[in-house]
Amino acid sequence: MYVFERDEPSTRWISVAFLQGEEAEDLLGTIEREGPIAAIYRLREYDHGDATIEAALADGYVYDAVPAGSTDHTIEPFGSPYALTYSDTFGYVSLLRRYEDKPEPELVPAASKALALAGRAPRAVADDWPPNPASAAPPSRRNRAVAL
Repeated sequence: MYVFERDEPSTRWISVAFLQGEEAEDLLGTIEREGPIAAIYRLREYDHGDATIEAALADGYVYDAVPAGSTDHTIEPFGSPYALTYSDTFGYVSLLRRYEDKPEPELVPAASKALALAGRAPRAVADDWPPNPASAAPPSRRNRAVAL
């Protein structure tokens, strides 16, 4: 019998701002003079909360990890929801924000929930199912019942 457990919601990243060319040159200068934290403070003005999330989801700018190339510098300040990625070589600056996926509703039949509340373990519910006719289980294990 396999026991499946629900994974914890994973942290993903959404794009808040991506600047390149002349727009990025000013921020790259700020990073050189004042450090990357100063650039994060300036770029977080582009974060408009739920509107930023909706735009990122609609446009597909959602990532499982901070996207970074081999020439990128990535800064993830401890305790901050933001990550900064920049490249002097390619002349761009990107700000991302952590995005907690909302867990999907649990797909458990109502009867199973009622049995779980009544004290029966999920494994006992699974054992009540009829055996697979193509199963290679020995005859002695087929059609067994669960006693309460």
